[in-house]
Amino acid sequence: MEFKHKSVLLNETIENLNIKPNGIYVDGTLGGAGHSLEICKRLNEEGRLIGIDQDEDAIRAASDRLSQYRDRVTIVRDNYQNFQSVLDELNVCLVDGILLDLGVSSYQLDNADRGFTYRVDAPLDMRMDNRQKKTAKDIVNEYSEQELFHILKAYGEEKYAKSIAYHIVKYRSNKVIETTEELNDIIRGSIPAKARNGQGHPSKQTFQAIRIELNNELGVLTDSIDRMIERLAPGGRLCIITFHSLEDRIVKNAFRRNENPCICPPNFPVCTCGLQSKGKVITRKPIIPEEGEIHDNSRAKSSKLRVFEKRKE
Repeated sequence: MEFKHKSVLLNETIENLNIKPNGIYVDGTLGGAGHSLEICKRLNEEGRLIGIDQDEDAIRAASDRLSQYRDRVTIVRDNYQNFQSVLDELNVCLVDGILLDLGVSSYQLDNADRGFTYRVDAPLDMRMDNRQKKTAKDIVNEYSEQELFHILKAYGEEKYAKSIAYHIVKYRSNKVIETTEELNDIIRGSIPAKARNGQGHPSKQTFQAIRIELNNELGVLTDSIDRMIERLAPGGRLCIITFHSLEDRIVKNAFRRNENPCICPPNFPVCTCGLQSKGKVITRKPIIPEEGEIHDNSRAKSSKLRVFEKRKE
């Protein structure tokens, strides 16, 4: 299966990266290299792109797509949370821009074998990195009812988390849950028929929650933003595209904290904590896709782009 993925908010992201022809840029979620290709087109022979992805298929597809720019591209198979060690190994101190396009690629969703989608029957997998041993099957079959309830509520914001967790545990007491369709059936049976009507696919939030838990998506994001801002050169920009409110909230709060890190009480006449602003938030409100893009690519509908600029010395 060919790795296909339509990059969302492509023009808006490239515009906000403020690409310098001789700059150094990091794409921490390389995917099919849609954003990276546009970055490479704007670099001269002194410019450099470092692409990072943990997905084996993405690495293969991106390497092929960026082959004409191989003299200015370095591709590394890793999780973007390890970007600092990647930069250190390449003897790169500061970079001019970093991009994260979070969430699941169209390829991962459309490739049934990966087990990300609730629309096709497949083994319960959902690993972003197939070198990882733990799968979605392990979570569904081994987590306690309370643990399942917690992740469905926290990461899926699932209204019927308690009922779904209960029915998962009840079902697996007789048989191991192995496929997406088995899980779909359990979820459908856990939600009142009235609530299922016209509300989209009933499994959407549960699958999202399990995927986030399995791949530690929110933990990795939370752990990375401050460190990425530290590695930006003066005037460099961090662009992050999110696809649900949990991710967006983490990005929004981290950007605000880096813009105004002062912890002094509001009634203090002068700052005494000594914490200085790291830069400024470029996007007071997130950039969202235009109607035309949503029409052409329905998966762009929930995307939001936020941008932070490092303080200029």
